[in-house]
Amino acid sequence: MPESRIILASASPRRAELLDSAGIRFQVVPGHIDESPLPAEQPIDHVLRLAAQKAREVAVREDGDLFIGADTIVLCNGEIMGKPSDTADAERMLRKLSGVAHSVITGYAVYGKRSDTLRCRSIETKVFFKNLTDAEIRNYVATGCPMDKAGAYAIQGGAAHMVERIEGSYTNVVGLPLCEVMETLREMGAI
Repeated sequence: MPESRIILASASPRRAELLDSAGIRFQVVPGHIDESPLPAEQPIDHVLRLAAQKAREVAVREDGDLFIGADTIVLCNGEIMGKPSDTADAERMLRKLSGVAHSVITGYAVYGKRSDTLRCRSIETKVFFKNLTDAEIRNYVATGCPMDKAGAYAIQGGAAHMVERIEGSYTNVVGLPLCEVMETLREMGAI
């Protein structure tokens, strides 16, 4: 198969860095969809739906062969945590995550435009936070880092010291389960 033109349907610099680290040639074209959960939508269904919608929405607007969409949430005691709405919301999320295990779930979709083929999968990683002090939470939120991150933290950045351990894929917590995405791209003949 000739080299595929791969489009990452995401504005996330972290997702782009992960794909780049794997030697994948791609272009970035962010998707523009409503990311609100549907009534009674389960967390895994939510991330898979959004990932597929992002990939397909960009495929309608752009030339390309394969379109990768992804969506990441943090799930803590039944609450789906997306990106915080403001600093108070970021502080609330971090207080809730303090000292407890939670799940980071990323849904990804690879859409083959020529074949009209869609492959979707979700990956879950357990993350265990230490007990956070109010000062740690305030100082971290003051950096601005939490504001565009699901669950109000970035494991690869200023929040690394908050994480005691993880069970599962590290790259999933960053925002794209790279091993699984690469396997899907292989299955679809892109690499």
